[in-house]
Amino acid sequence: MATLNSTLNSQLSTLNSMARKPEWLKISIGTNERYTQTKRIVESNCLHTICSSGRCPNLGECWGKGTATFMIGGNICTRSCKFCNTLTGKPLPLDKEEPAHVAKSIALMKLTHAVITSVDRDDLPDLGAAHWAETINEIRKVNPDTTIEVLIPDFQGREELVQLVIDARPEIISHNMETVKRISPLVRSAAKYETSLEVIRQIAANGISAKSGIMVGLGETPAEVEELMDDLRIVNCNILTIGQYLQPSHKHYPVAEYVTPDQFDRYKAIGLQKGFTQVESAPLVRSSYHAEKHVMHR
Repeated sequence: MATLNSTLNSQLSTLNSMARKPEWLKISIGTNERYTQTKRIVESNCLHTICSSGRCPNLGECWGKGTATFMIGGNICTRSCKFCNTLTGKPLPLDKEEPAHVAKSIALMKLTHAVITSVDRDDLPDLGAAHWAETINEIRKVNPDTTIEVLIPDFQGREELVQLVIDARPEIISHNMETVKRISPLVRSAAKYETSLEVIRQIAANGISAKSGIMVGLGETPAEVEELMDDLRIVNCNILTIGQYLQPSHKHYPVAEYVTPDQFDRYKAIGLQKGFTQVESAPLVRSSYHAEKHVMHR
């Protein structure tokens, strides 16, 4: 009984320790006039952002600078990844006015660089690829001087659909690996590690700057992160973001570790040594964090 109590106490201590986020993960969300203006533009145009749906820790900072990552295709995803806070279910039909609304909002915000992402739309015959292309083209028409970065789904690995986005010629196309090879099937409901690599290979082969992002703290080892970096470099990915996984709710995949800022610094140094042109690596980094810098050094 004493041994059992000792084990339970040890496990409880570990759980309590994991529940308490370290100081470097504490977020201060302040608001200013630019934040209020960004919020108003997003809401008045009936837009969705990954900033809010994904509970991004940088929402206050980015909206305070007048930047936001627009999420097209609605706000309901057809997949149910164990790390993601986006709603899962049967999506509504595509909003035909969405491309125009996004383009108009970018103009109102006077953005020099725009970032667009989407939910997965596995319910659609073309998985939403044509809607993606239309949105990029509309942004370009209304905002000819604005550079565009898109964070796309895998389109189930269908090359002709990925090519529709490529042919719209955004400056940067990103597709997230999310995590290391071993953990990928544990947390991604449909996407496959090898399929994601092939999507990135196709992007780079078409002469567009390829970008990817991962989370750490899911139980991966530094050696596995380095292996993932090598896999990305083989397919000519040249921009990488690395951030701490934060469990959205008790129903999501648990946090295994809060990675220290020093380890994030080591990952950045290793990534640059391996040939990435840009590596954003810090606890609160997310896919579009400081994206405006990446387009200048792609």
